[in-house]
Amino acid sequence: MRYPVVLHKTEEGVAIGCPGLPGCWSQGATEQEALENIKIAIKEYLEVAKEIAEEGEMREVEVAP
Repeated sequence: MRYPVVLHKTEEGVAIGCPGLPGCWSQGATEQEALENIKIAIKEYLEVAKEIAEEGEMREVEVAP
């Protein structure tokens, strides 16, 4: 699965976030390190989201544009 990410250059290196997953952020000293770190953050985010979803009953809703 592919997720778009946004990089922000900082004095410390590169901050990186995944806009599709609220609160999913990471960082790295270099762009490559930040990209590797966000992969780990996304994987962990999705694992926790799955655990939370399994605690209750799932439903889907459709939202019109």
